[in-house]
Amino acid sequence: MKNYTLILLFLLITFQGFGQKYANNAVSAAHPLAADAGALMYQKGGNAYDAAVAAAFALAVVEPSMSGLGGRLQAIYQTTEGLTRGIDASSEVPANYKSPKEKYSEGYATIGIPGVVRGLEKLHTGNGVLPWKTLLEPAINYARNGYEILPGEAARQAAAKSSIEKYPGTKQNFLTSDDQTFSAGSMVVQKDLARTLEVIAGEGADGFYMGRIARTIARDMKKNSHILSYQDLKNYQALDLKVLEGYFRGHTIKSLYLPSYGAITLQILQIADHFAPPSNNTEWTNQLGHASEIGYQYRQFQQIPDSLVSILSRNKAAIWAKKGKQLAQNKLSENITGESSATQGHTTHLTTADKWGNVVSLTQTLGPNLGSRVVTPGLGFLYAVTLGGYLGEYKPGDRAKSHISPTLLEKDGEILLALGAAGGNKIVIAVAQVISRYIDQGYNLDESLSLPRVYPNGNHWQIENHDGLFTRLGSAGQLWKTPEFIDQKAYFGRVHAVALDKKTNSWIASADPDWEGTVRLVE
Repeated sequence: MKNYTLILLFLLITFQGFGQKYANNAVSAAHPLAADAGALMYQKGGNAYDAAVAAAFALAVVEPSMSGLGGRLQAIYQTTEGLTRGIDASSEVPANYKSPKEKYSEGYATIGIPGVVRGLEKLHTGNGVLPWKTLLEPAINYARNGYEILPGEAARQAAAKSSIEKYPGTKQNFLTSDDQTFSAGSMVVQKDLARTLEVIAGEGADGFYMGRIARTIARDMKKNSHILSYQDLKNYQALDLKVLEGYFRGHTIKSLYLPSYGAITLQILQIADHFAPPSNNTEWTNQLGHASEIGYQYRQFQQIPDSLVSILSRNKAAIWAKKGKQLAQNKLSENITGESSATQGHTTHLTTADKWGNVVSLTQTLGPNLGSRVVTPGLGFLYAVTLGGYLGEYKPGDRAKSHISPTLLEKDGEILLALGAAGGNKIVIAVAQVISRYIDQGYNLDESLSLPRVYPNGNHWQIENHDGLFTRLGSAGQLWKTPEFIDQKAYFGRVHAVALDKKTNSWIASADPDWEGTVRLVE
């Protein structure tokens, strides 16, 4: 049986070579070691699914403030045959949950059923070609043997020190022997997390949702008076997620339905599509600011079928664009969803693409910085914030909704751009506005990720202007709203993207300059 498996793997990898479409493979991720993990899978003969899963597990180790095994995930991918699929692995509300009178922003009361491990397994099953165990090897290595913590991660952990100290498991994993957070450049070893990853490597997702790990989680939850049970974990499944389509400048835009906010991304772009292409920075700011403002007004109505039709309607988008200045000058209230801006970080995103035309755009999160702030002793990972009012009111079985919006851009059946973002309530604008910069204005991929973004805030445009980004571009004409210049890096989200260079028939990639990520290209 073992020899048969090896022969089958060899044939699968060899067969892929005959269908090669592009000159290289690519990965863009929020941490260099995660990008390295994805690149290593390509070097071993793996594809975009293998690279995405390996990078995602690596991020759970080296960027634990942003994502991890206790978090949630949504992904969109397109196969070499041109089929587009979505995955919902969002955290789920446990069966015995009752909405509390008191609201919580951290702690055991905020923990839902984690989705990441099942989601990564679903992405790999039937798509990846490397053995599951191989995909976890980089993450296990980083956890067992240590990695050098980057300045941003060190700062985020330091900012949460008072919370870290509250929870024994968290303190054990995120404080040094003298009860300090790890400083930038320190070597961080996570033995508990390594052992947890080893179980998942050997037993698949069942090793997380059933057996020793699940029993340990359930006992810890019961000990701390929380309702998440062994049965909740055992019953959890990653689901297929509906793919939505819209249009922008002759391209098809594909994103995901709830619990992802892809409908709003499409709405923003379709409104912008009905403006004449902007000739200067002021026009672009007015157009994308207005389109974003309209989209954000509709966030709470996505689950209503008639409202969804309106959100995705090109005719309706034309009306909103035509009334642009008039509507923008009216102060529109912002619908609060619980997600905030993300100056300290919020979520992580990675994108992969391979020689055979497989493309993956994957976003995973714990919620705000370090999520619930809770680690079960002996397991080594943080849980996401799901309950307690952070993302709204839910009932048992609901999946947590958020601004997550992994997105693909296609023309003539070929993916030209794949991207997604981190950044709380700025994710949707980051994705839509990078697409606009790249397609509408013709900037290259690096420029599209680095140019300033705009966020509607009442009767102001909040405009990204760190290092003089906006003012350096110059302006002509009048802004429709009073500008509020923001000089904080990462406030407007962080995008990681892969694009197809038609001239060279190869993938290019870019990592948001406001973060510590990078890209890897593998021939």
